[in-house]
Amino acid sequence: MQGVGFRWWTRARALELGLSGSATNLPDGRVEVVAEGPEGALRELVALLRGPGAPGSVSFVGERYAPARGVPDGFAER
Repeated sequence: MQGVGFRWWTRARALELGLSGSATNLPDGRVEVVAEGPEGALRELVALLRGPGAPGSVSFVGERYAPARGVPDGFAER
């Protein structure tokens, strides 16, 4: 479960790290974050999502690394 501002906060952190992608609300209340960029920056984003600075209540952060799919530049909140 995310809190108010979670997608905005995620977008801000991703842009600071030079990542592209999106943070999308799912119908069941979860948020799906898809990000592309250098592996080190991706791992840093995951650490931030798991850290105490993330807004709201984050109970689980799963991660999966795969080849880039070519998402558009920038980071969208959906």
